[in-house]
Amino acid sequence: MPRFRRLSTILSNSALALLRRRGSFSVEIGLIGVRNTHHLCVVGSGPAGFYTAQQLLKSDNGVKVDVVERLPVPFGLVRFGVAPDHPEVKNCINSFNQVAKNERFSYFGNVSVGRDVSVKDLLSIYSGVILAYGAEEDRKLGIPGEDLNGVYSAKSFVGWYNGIPAEQDLKPNLSYSTAVILGIGNVALDIARILLTPIELLKETDITAHALDALAKSQVREVYLVGRRGPLQVAFTIKELREMVRLPGTRHTLNPADFEGVKDIVQGLPRPKRRLTELMLSAVNSQSNKDAKTRWILKLLRSPVAILPSRDSSSHVGAVKLAVNRLEGQLGESQKVVATGLRSNLRIHLVLASLLLWELTADSMSSVKRRFGRGRP
Repeated sequence: MPRFRRLSTILSNSALALLRRRGSFSVEIGLIGVRNTHHLCVVGSGPAGFYTAQQLLKSDNGVKVDVVERLPVPFGLVRFGVAPDHPEVKNCINSFNQVAKNERFSYFGNVSVGRDVSVKDLLSIYSGVILAYGAEEDRKLGIPGEDLNGVYSAKSFVGWYNGIPAEQDLKPNLSYSTAVILGIGNVALDIARILLTPIELLKETDITAHALDALAKSQVREVYLVGRRGPLQVAFTIKELREMVRLPGTRHTLNPADFEGVKDIVQGLPRPKRRLTELMLSAVNSQSNKDAKTRWILKLLRSPVAILPSRDSSSHVGAVKLAVNRLEGQLGESQKVVATGLRSNLRIHLVLASLLLWELTADSMSSVKRRFGRGRP
């Protein structure tokens, strides 16, 4: 059994709820004011936080490490970001559990830096503070209509089906037949796959019960994946695309015009990009199952410029206005996207914005003379 400890004697009467000693996932690491290696605090219990703790505990037999986490439970995106049908990605939790068993490790969940304790407070207590938390703030589309009902961020939707406490009451409206996902990274494909996977297969995963119930009643049968660039610039990887192409009972549509000239240069691409591009070319040319009940469509060279209200309700999304783009420059990954001035409307009632997130600056960073700006969007 994990050992329980109280931080209240150190942090006065802060609302520091203590949980089992475990670990999690993250993005950015910053080391602040390390004076010695006696007792360190790691903020964030994702992979970055746990791998940091692991290395600290290995490097010095005397060091103690406390991990502070905003959520009640550890493992960050490994627990709350990985798709429920990808259990193999979560195997690192076994390693994190071993770290948590170390007698010199302690985990404190439900502690928010900035709400319950400041960075300055932590620096007054610990030999050093390591920021290992991830990007967590939604990036806005910056277009009219993005606040309409029926528009959700990918972060919220993924948190909903993976069980993040703050998203358990999201209740996305899945009563319409068509959805659009703005973005063509792995998270976008994860969401499309979850929306279109037969419910019998989802039952075999660790998806949350409330999401499973909602998806069992879902009327979504068609999902558009919209990206502003071309096939050589897509952000998803071959594993996720292969799963989409092979999704049971689902057909796919890729526009041959988007791939003009690509076949001529594919052999000169780096191996990972070449294999991905060859799979896309194969999907373009393959005869998709015409009898399938569901379909996904890869819509490239399109940028959202407005989200339009429904004809039936001025507060609910009814369409997405897309700008048509073209690529300039020599055919390849570095081509520049240029707007053509053309527009098209896509009639839908569910929008999921799958954009990169902003990093949040830790509380009181100015008081410890460290500058942390917003990270790359």
